[in-house]
Amino acid sequence: METMAAPIPTPTRQVDPVVVEDAASDSPWQAVVWNDPVNLMSYVTYVLQKLFGYPEPKATALMMDVHLKGKAAVSAGDKDKIEGDVAKLHAAGLWATMQKSS
Repeated sequence: METMAAPIPTPTRQVDPVVVEDAASDSPWQAVVWNDPVNLMSYVTYVLQKLFGYPEPKATALMMDVHLKGKAAVSAGDKDKIEGDVAKLHAAGLWATMQKSS
């Protein structure tokens, strides 16, 4: 008998984009991490440090934006780079999307 994985829940509320100044500099695409009811704040901080090499204070600040504002732009660059970053964030269990910088 096969077991099927449970579907991943999707965010249920609409949140206006919040742009992190550093991540939005001159890059056309951003990786955005969304708040979720699953991951601990300490784990989100850890993932941001490990995936992007952010120092602990910057990773904590981004995590707090995710927690308090609903999301944060955590990396920026060309489309291929950001697709890879979003895939890494998904592999780590975080909710992430990509969007064009404004």
